[in-house]
Amino acid sequence: MLKQHLQFKLSQKLSPQQIQLMKLIQLPTQAFEQRLKQELEENPALETGKEDNERLDEDFGDTYEDGADNESINTDDINIDDYLSDDEIPDYRTKANNYSADDDEKSVPYAAGISFNQFLLNQLNTVYLSDEEWSIAEFLVGSVDESGYIRRPLGDILDDLAFTQNIYTEEATILQVLKIVQSLDPPGVAARSLEECLLLQLGRKEPTPSVTMAIAILEKSFDQFTKKHYKKLLQKHHISEEELKAAISEIEKLNPKPGGSYAGNNKMIEHVVPDFSIRIVEGELELSLNGRNAPELHVSREYNNMLKGYKDAKDKSKSQKDAVLFIKQKLDAAKWFIDAIRQRQQTLFITMNAIMNYQKEYFMTGDERNLRPMILKDIADEIDMDVSTVSRVANSKYVDTPYGTKLIKEYFSESMKNEQGEDVSTREIKKILETVISEEVKKKPLTDDRLAAILKEKGYPIARRTVAKYREQLGIPVARLRKQI
Repeated sequence: MLKQHLQFKLSQKLSPQQIQLMKLIQLPTQAFEQRLKQELEENPALETGKEDNERLDEDFGDTYEDGADNESINTDDINIDDYLSDDEIPDYRTKANNYSADDDEKSVPYAAGISFNQFLLNQLNTVYLSDEEWSIAEFLVGSVDESGYIRRPLGDILDDLAFTQNIYTEEATILQVLKIVQSLDPPGVAARSLEECLLLQLGRKEPTPSVTMAIAILEKSFDQFTKKHYKKLLQKHHISEEELKAAISEIEKLNPKPGGSYAGNNKMIEHVVPDFSIRIVEGELELSLNGRNAPELHVSREYNNMLKGYKDAKDKSKSQKDAVLFIKQKLDAAKWFIDAIRQRQQTLFITMNAIMNYQKEYFMTGDERNLRPMILKDIADEIDMDVSTVSRVANSKYVDTPYGTKLIKEYFSESMKNEQGEDVSTREIKKILETVISEEVKKKPLTDDRLAAILKEKGYPIARRTVAKYREQLGIPVARLRKQI
């Protein structure tokens, strides 16, 4: 039996313009500038406000005056006057920069460099190799990752040499060439494991008693060393505590990621550009938005003149009508983009202002213990916006404060109650946890159970598993791995 019924359903769909606005809000300053540059290149109807002001006064003054006096001409649903006359004064003329000329269009020079792999190949040029050995060495260098390791088994490399390089050889030959590659700088490069990497570095040191003992420990007791089973090491190698300390000291001086020492220097440095600035002026907080987020944009003078010419023309051909339709589309896009940027500025400022006021005590003192528990919904409710909007602002933006430049999302944290029933930030608890661990006796580090007990004594009753979670979030290993002899 068929039944018919009416069902009312309320659904909300974002328009393409709203989606684009959300994407603009998410962009940090540098990415926003790239997006702005792209839009200016793609839409000739959009221009920056850097032209000669007097010429703009003359041209736009005439355009807007004529548009106000004439009647509308409709062609294919196009109202020309809508594009010739929006206001008595063009909107871009009412804007003012909130940053100095010194901040305008600065670029950061980068030093040129060669890649890590090329750095290794350049060293190979100083070593005598046969044609086959050179091809194998070049392939091995190409297999070195940015940390300086070769992660692939020699068997796989042997197969790849045959299939891709047409080189048929043996593992023994590859191993022989690998030893040559491992003799290059930085020490430890092209190792296949952490153990081999450390041993390669120790092998280049002067064979003092402590270096010799360090080599013996890594070769015979690597697993016990990584697990810090110091008593077993003392018994197995028949050495004193002082001798073990000296050997461990030698190992701790080594670099577990030899490639990082070179590759890190050659990478382009990513300069963080703060999106906001907070200053304390006469005892009050003052917030400003980076001026690079507030470009001067306006509709192209030439495009306005084209529409004016079409309006004044008596005979209008089909090609002219097509051109006007194209102009209309570009003008619509330009107007929307200008409006979206204005909305972006307002959203960024309103959101950060609410965060600043919410965390006023912290921004006035710089003491992280003064950070209030704050989640995205707290700010969203404060400014009557969606949580996703606040998230877009917080996750990708930086603020310059008297205490350093920080990622905004770092100011958000969950809350828990202390023994007095007051809400405290989890960041506050993590800070205390970090302090307690830094002050522990390293010969006998505190277990998670003991840490939970200490926090409870300080007025923060949290479970052992919560302590473990916070410790992991802080990047602090378990007690056994914090142990020092």
